[in-house]
Amino acid sequence: MPILELQRRMRQLGEIRIGRVVDTGRISQRTQRPIMRPEKLDRFRVTSASKPLLEEVAALYGGTVQPWTPANGGPAEWEVYTDADRLPVLVPPRDPVTQWYELYKGSKCVRRCDGVTEQKSDKPCLCNPEQRDCQITTRLNVMLRDVPGLGVWLLTSHGYYAGTELPEVAEFLATTRGYVDAWLAMEEKQVVRDNGDVARFMVPKLDVAVTPAQLLAGQGAVSPAAVEATAARAAITGNGPAAIEAPKAAPPAAAQPTAETFIAAAVDSKTLNDLSTNLKAAQHAGFARNLGDASDLVAVAFMKRRAELSSPSTDQPAAQAPPAGDPDLIWQQIVAASPWPMSELRERFITASGGVAPEDAGVQDLTDFLNGMKAGV
Repeated sequence: MPILELQRRMRQLGEIRIGRVVDTGRISQRTQRPIMRPEKLDRFRVTSASKPLLEEVAALYGGTVQPWTPANGGPAEWEVYTDADRLPVLVPPRDPVTQWYELYKGSKCVRRCDGVTEQKSDKPCLCNPEQRDCQITTRLNVMLRDVPGLGVWLLTSHGYYAGTELPEVAEFLATTRGYVDAWLAMEEKQVVRDNGDVARFMVPKLDVAVTPAQLLAGQGAVSPAAVEATAARAAITGNGPAAIEAPKAAPPAAAQPTAETFIAAAVDSKTLNDLSTNLKAAQHAGFARNLGDASDLVAVAFMKRRAELSSPSTDQPAAQAPPAGDPDLIWQQIVAASPWPMSELRERFITASGGVAPEDAGVQDLTDFLNGMKAGV
């Protein structure tokens, strides 16, 4: 049982940065220190206290690991300027983004405000809303998918566009089950100022390779079943496991699987777990997207085999059919059988389950809803 008042979180392995500070060549008369200015980058810069971790980053995404001392006088770390403007990441399912108005003096945060209340003093926000002293501060936590280490990497942005766009995308991805495969990318934006000057700056963004409907249906999340599905796809296609996006040259394209490939996989499935794994591989390849379509031979093969495996059999050990079931597979069946649009389906499910969202529902809630929908309740 966890301590209820203790905020749990994954440890931070390092930071992903889209800029750096450079020396202007001038000296501050007040502090007698060099005056620095920010400079944008068109490739990701990654910093960490762990040199071995950054060596893994450099091996994957290019660059050379070198010592780095933060401008604010923090502890010495390491940095690598990668060759990548897109990184394969996993978006955590809980609180991937935080946002505050913040004001720093040196390395110390003296104000942290949500726009109404200043958190450190628990008093009303001290800034003039028309001319704030505090900066918008958006923090995104992701895992670098192919880099060893169990923890998150922090990206911090003070930009307006990152502050308005990143949270909505990250929070939508976090509504799916598990950690979501995504790309962290950089996009250049330009704005024409009132005086006619054009400002250009880099904005971090999150991309995924699945549709919003697929995300809401539970697809795109990384789970043990998804890892098994990846292995199944590799076995079917004859291609080894691949990263979401290779930072260097892409591997040769493998032969595309056919409908017959997945029909055979359905027939050969020995357990419901095997069937679920093979179904996800088929759907990832573009087959069996609608399990209720009688004209889809792949979908028919999977539904037929599911019925066979679900039926009692004297020659099959009972332990082969897991009693817990697969929430993802049950939700896919609900989506396939639903006569309603996705938004209405979600609302109906939440109402029927007493306020539980599909992505948080257990096997029993999902099964009850599916049975009720089939019965016309």
